[in-house]
Amino acid sequence: MRSEGTARHEAAHRLYIGQVMHRRYFPVRYRFAYSVFSLLLDIDRVAALARAVPVFSLNRFNLLGFYERDHGPRDGSALRPWLERLLAGHGIAAPARVWLHAMPRVFGYAFNPLSVYYCYDPLERPVAIVCEVKNTFGEQHCYVLHDEGRALRFPLQATRPKAFHVSPFIDMHGCYDFRFSAPGEHLAIAIRHRTQEATQLAAVQRGRARPCTTGSLLGAALKVPLVTLKVTAMIHWQALRIWLAGAPFYRKPTTVEESFR
Repeated sequence: MRSEGTARHEAAHRLYIGQVMHRRYFPVRYRFAYSVFSLLLDIDRVAALARAVPVFSLNRFNLLGFYERDHGPRDGSALRPWLERLLAGHGIAAPARVWLHAMPRVFGYAFNPLSVYYCYDPLERPVAIVCEVKNTFGEQHCYVLHDEGRALRFPLQATRPKAFHVSPFIDMHGCYDFRFSAPGEHLAIAIRHRTQEATQLAAVQRGRARPCTTGSLLGAALKVPLVTLKVTAMIHWQALRIWLAGAPFYRKPTTVEESFR
């Protein structure tokens, strides 16, 4: 029988099982979708979850794991001090609670094109969302969505100029339109890349929440096996299809702004 403490730690985090969809509108048209699972983790209580769930570990190898060096400053240090410095640079006070939405490592491997930090004040009101974007060149950039420390409302919508090279088939012009639902029983994230002409690319992730129990995590790993490797493979496979279809190729800029501070 599980202890009350174990059940409480599992309930503090969520597993989302759902789907990611990408649609490109020009100059090459395509659409694809695939199943994924991801976690919503209280960054101050990940160690407690690792103690409670045998198939999940913090900073060490397991079936599923969370490594702090995969995120934030990417040096293995705690994420909260880095996040607080980042938010302070935008005039936002240290959040009372932070939820991080990302895919875990699976058998030691992870690649998260997008990780999302949901930041809440002491009244449990959202005050910022940090979108941590990675590309396949090992680089990272953060888009900070906020209203100068004032409470935000879900569904949250924001627009930011594109500031980071991701796909070699999309240039550096345009902007991103972000839309986030509250991460509750259902999760919805939508990002649209828009140029002066029209929407060029739309990406959507949806999922349904389950508790982070040993059984649910094992079930997700079996239902969507090697999910992080699958995401990397899909990125490269779709890139090949786009290239073969004749899309223009844009080289990575020689200088890339990285939000590692």
